[in-house]
Amino acid sequence: MTVGNLTAIRPLQPWTAPTASDPVAATLRLPGSKSLTARALVLGALASGPSTLLGALRARDTELMAGGLRAMGAHMSIADDDRWLVRPHPLVGPAHVDVGLAGTVMRFVPPVAGLTDGRVTFDGDPAARTRPLGPLVEALRSLGVRIDVTGPGSLPLTVLGTGRVTGGEVVIDASASSQLVSGLLLAAPRFDRGVVVRHVGPPVPSAPHLRMTVQMLRAAGAAVDDGTPDVWTVEPGPLSGRVWEIEPDLSGAVPFFAAALVTGGEVTLRGWPRSSAQPVERLRSLLHEMGGEVSLSTAGLTVRGTGAVHGITADLSDVSELTPVLTALAMLADSPSTFTGVGHIRGHETDRIAALAREFAGLGADVTESPDGLEIRPRPLRGGAFRTYHDHRMAHAAAVTGLAVPGVELDDVSCTSKTMPEFPALWSRMVTGGN
Repeated sequence: MTVGNLTAIRPLQPWTAPTASDPVAATLRLPGSKSLTARALVLGALASGPSTLLGALRARDTELMAGGLRAMGAHMSIADDDRWLVRPHPLVGPAHVDVGLAGTVMRFVPPVAGLTDGRVTFDGDPAARTRPLGPLVEALRSLGVRIDVTGPGSLPLTVLGTGRVTGGEVVIDASASSQLVSGLLLAAPRFDRGVVVRHVGPPVPSAPHLRMTVQMLRAAGAAVDDGTPDVWTVEPGPLSGRVWEIEPDLSGAVPFFAAALVTGGEVTLRGWPRSSAQPVERLRSLLHEMGGEVSLSTAGLTVRGTGAVHGITADLSDVSELTPVLTALAMLADSPSTFTGVGHIRGHETDRIAALAREFAGLGADVTESPDGLEIRPRPLRGGAFRTYHDHRMAHAAAVTGLAVPGVELDDVSCTSKTMPEFPALWSRMVTGGN
């Protein structure tokens, strides 16, 4: 079965996750990476010439990113669903940026707003006001940006742009999110003195995303030195417009790959590049430990289930986005699992550690929270209500569980529109084998 590009339809709620009666066998073409799309949009808005994004993700988070940059003056158009055109233009205010619940928007766009000549206000969904922004606010202030904040270092906030940012050296604790560093680096070539960012504190999570930021800056012509641990130097200078080829979203593919393990089936993601900016080798290792077989060929990236799912002990600090789906797999495994290194996901769309423990306990799971992770002791689960907390990754975890547990009912599957509007339709077709 080939699952193609489907028109997203907002499903009725609640949504009962389909249960698999047979091994899944699917070839998927999924939307582009949210992380790559967001960075390419920012770099395109700050470049000296036009850019084209091929295979870009069209979802709530990326549309909010484009909308925020457009509000400040960048010209953006969508030639078709996966080809976006970006033409830089002088950044001016007044402007308002709706961040929704997107960490990339709330952390990547304020440094850009510092370059805007005018006032730029930021706010978003109610839950966005709980996400950590204080370190970014203080860092921008030390670099010469005027910011008014009504709360304790969180949304809503106002950037009073003067058309330029002095830049220089800044110290920041980015242990809550690597996006705090990426946001500074992406805008830094346009700062008068560039930037030197020094991280102090516990390790920065999601290190592959920082490497992605550095790679994309260099591809746009920026001079970046990341040779010293926890220090990033970006020199001032122009950014080049270019064509960005956006590869499929690895995090979005993970629930589909998990379906291969749960059902003993096979799922192939088409269009996967030989060299990836995303942590595919780390994912390959984790899925292999849990009982999967992963291979890359001209057909795409393929995951095969072996008929068993194994528990693992793993530090997921570098791939924390995978925690919800890996937790669902661990619930269905033949031995216990322990996940650590993900305390920072308590500050994502919801407190993911607490939410996972609470919702799986409601299905009968034996699961224990730790400050930075989860301990899972598999036992038979039952169907029941599963709250998503408006979090797309929670919905993915529930869908994976529903493959083996009849009657798992999500209160809101439409939250998957944050990064993949097609998810409910794609998932149902994969499970049922429909065309």
